[in-house]
Amino acid sequence: MNALVPLPVLLPLCVTGLKLAIGPRLHRLQRFISIAVLGAVLVLSVVLMVAADRHGPLSVHLGDFAPPVGITLVADRLAGLMLTVSSAVTLLVLVYSLGQGMADRDDQAPVGVFHPAYLILVAGVSCTFLAGDLVNLYVGFEIMLVASFVLLTIGGTATRIRAGSTYVIISLFSSVLFLVAIAMTYAVAGTVNLAQLSLRLQEVPLGVRTLLEAMLLTVFAIKAAVFPLAAWLPDSYPTAPAPVTAVFAGLLTKVGVYSMLRTQTLLFPGHRLGDLLMLAALASMVVGILGAVAQTDLKRVLSFTLISHIGYMVFGIALAGHGSISGAIVYVAHHITVQTTLFLVAGLIERRDGTTELTRLGGLAKAAPLLAVLFFVPAMNLAGIPPLSGFIGKLGLMRAGIDAGGGWAWALVAGSAATSLLTLYVMAKVWNLAFWRDAPPGAEEEGVVLESAEDDEPGEDEDDGEEGRASGPGRGTGRGRDAGAGSGAGLPVPAGAVVSEGFLGQSITTTKRLPWPMTAATGAAVALGLSYTVLGGPLTTFTQAAATELLARTPYIEAVLGR
Repeated sequence: MNALVPLPVLLPLCVTGLKLAIGPRLHRLQRFISIAVLGAVLVLSVVLMVAADRHGPLSVHLGDFAPPVGITLVADRLAGLMLTVSSAVTLLVLVYSLGQGMADRDDQAPVGVFHPAYLILVAGVSCTFLAGDLVNLYVGFEIMLVASFVLLTIGGTATRIRAGSTYVIISLFSSVLFLVAIAMTYAVAGTVNLAQLSLRLQEVPLGVRTLLEAMLLTVFAIKAAVFPLAAWLPDSYPTAPAPVTAVFAGLLTKVGVYSMLRTQTLLFPGHRLGDLLMLAALASMVVGILGAVAQTDLKRVLSFTLISHIGYMVFGIALAGHGSISGAIVYVAHHITVQTTLFLVAGLIERRDGTTELTRLGGLAKAAPLLAVLFFVPAMNLAGIPPLSGFIGKLGLMRAGIDAGGGWAWALVAGSAATSLLTLYVMAKVWNLAFWRDAPPGAEEEGVVLESAEDDEPGEDEDDGEEGRASGPGRGTGRGRDAGAGSGAGLPVPAGAVVSEGFLGQSITTTKRLPWPMTAATGAAVALGLSYTVLGGPLTTFTQAAATELLARTPYIEAVLGR
């Protein structure tokens, strides 16, 4: 069984080489390979999760080199659950993106770019979850960085290049800081293996240990978009194509949260920076949700709620108790799925109406009832309406805060309740503006170009918009770009017509009849989120066992070192 541990990393990487060799030919084969590989990774993830639950952590030393020399990969309950959830989400997002490409008659698409980059991203995420040492955790981050820059800037529009550059600069800064932290850790402990560090760091002077903890927390807080290190996120994610934004919002920030959870429980038990983490958690919740209240574009609303709800997970890590760790794990799994789903729905709305600007939307509940349901369920889940999984996670965290007592804990409980209510307000605001009220005058017509690489020069947005408004019925208005997507020229073309290169090489135009693979993938994501509610009992039992394992540390250490 241990031999299966490296496969979630190796399979996507090996197939990436095959897909690069195929190049932009044989599109159906490309799509089949991508879906088959991610399906296999999902099956492997479930097997590893079940095996870790039944038999304890699984570990493998690549090349049979023992620590600290060799590369160690470890799959315990936490890693197995994160792998399973992330694999399911990435598979659904891939189906969504393929549906978008096929609907646009994507026969000339540079699939040789998108598919390999996507699989490399999946490999990087898997490597991060399975890494048994700091160096391979760093390698996983860098693999994700390279792939995410390609995906974030796909289409080559000026807006996306600017946003991607900001993302890369911030990521490179955190990477340099991570390298410095790794070097300092090796200097004081003589190893970077997590199991060995858990033993040796206890002998390191307290001041040095606290410095290492602060440096690692800073790195992971940047990755996780914890306030005040989250300013890069609202301007980076909304510019990307819908499926890319969805997988970024759902997964990439949670990799940072996972790393915080792993290192705080394994390397720094009884950490001294708990109060600082509580302050960061409270600030993330409050500032993030207030930012969401002030937004009028759906993608930016969701970006700020993402920052806000990261605070719930940091809340659980900061308390460092059994109940709080269990609640944090539940909330991470819940949030990966729900946040991804909401961004997929935002993509469907933009695909149908040409914009995600709430002031330009309306009447969707009547005009597109299925789309309304696909939004309403995850929106209520995010707000924490009982008995949905968001409520289960928040209830566990708030109970842990009440049990812990103390000023900071009570402040976090109050902040959690207020943030949950404001999240409900924000989701109700989106529902009223986009779905419940009547459509505003001059609603977007079918056939507006959303993705175009030609007309993305600064200063052209307003001109294109004016031309669209003067063109009469059935002609585009250019609002897709104004909504912040950084794309779409608003040209008057038939729905699905090929005008210029965009996402996957084609122009994407609005259409009232949404492509069925996109709708089906979004519906499956909604169902996945609801499954956490149906399986709430077993999920809570599993996360409690994972929390016990994390806080005990011994099962992990014995699995790696054989002690």
